[in-house]
Amino acid sequence: MSDQTEARPRLVYDDDCGFCTWCVRYAAARGEFEVVGFSDLTPDQLARLPDDYEDCSHLLTQDAVYSCGEGLEQAIARFDTPARYLALAFQRVPKRDRIREGGYHAVAGNRDLFGRVVSCTPPTRREDGQ
Repeated sequence: MSDQTEARPRLVYDDDCGFCTWCVRYAAARGEFEVVGFSDLTPDQLARLPDDYEDCSHLLTQDAVYSCGEGLEQAIARFDTPARYLALAFQRVPKRDRIREGGYHAVAGNRDLFGRVVSCTPPTRREDGQ
């Protein structure tokens, strides 16, 4: 693995979910991320995640682990698009944690509904594994 790959933050997600797969592909097309599904986690990556890691997505950097809404916020702040400025501005909102986490869990709890609008075949369900 190259140093460049090591430096990229990792988006960790439920690779058995079509909506989640679409979301990480969307993010990866807009920023420099390594995408890692739950089924492909290494023991070292797994050790860094919370025990209930399968409850949400995560952003792993060399120095930190961001989970759920915070992980999404941190990922968007790393996009190579103007959306990053919205995320950076949102980081200045007082008491944003409740808004961010509530929004994240509202969407995550309705993945089947959102998956009807945007979805990709998850890697765990593809015959070619890609």
